[in-house]
Amino acid sequence: MKKALLARKVGMTQIFDEAGTLTPVTVLQAGPCYVTQIKTIENDGYEAVQVGFEDKRDNLVAKPMKGVFAKAGVSNKRFVREFKFENVADYSLGQEIKVDVFAEGDYIDATAISKGHGFQGAVKRLGQHRGPMAHGSKFHRHQGSNGTSSDPSRVFKGKGMPGQMGNKKVTIQNLQIVRVDAENNLLLVRGAVPGPKKALVTVKEAVKKN
Repeated sequence: MKKALLARKVGMTQIFDEAGTLTPVTVLQAGPCYVTQIKTIENDGYEAVQVGFEDKRDNLVAKPMKGVFAKAGVSNKRFVREFKFENVADYSLGQEIKVDVFAEGDYIDATAISKGHGFQGAVKRLGQHRGPMAHGSKFHRHQGSNGTSSDPSRVFKGKGMPGQMGNKKVTIQNLQIVRVDAENNLLLVRGAVPGPKKALVTVKEAVKKN
């Protein structure tokens, strides 16, 4: 991986190409990000680039982080992430990383926290079948048998149960960039990206390139 950005999910829309083909896209407000720290093998035992995204009020930033930002010569940042780039030497402290590091046609991996749906039953959460809806069945939306009786007398790991639905870290791979608006720091990505509107999205160069 040689390039990555932090972005905000703006929402979804659709665009048309010259042939009139409709393409659903997700709009991402990507960057600008700033290099806040460069990890080296000598000092840290590994190589990585730490970047910051979005400004944060001074009274909400811890003193150690204020020192990191001051050393880099950038304003206080709300989100800080590390990326293990293969070309760490190409980055410098305080460098601005804009959306134009990506180009139309590139493939990316998008990571975000998915929408939370609270505590849900097995029918909605896992798509299990419901029981008969007749008045006498008394078995409508229960998940069914949890396990056998005498042998092995336990519930197997991984059994589908009711529980928290969504609100998990999700990565969608190989999303194609349809358009790059460098002036407004916008990325238009084909298809859906995890998370609600305004969600923080990590955009990385695709691991499994098409």
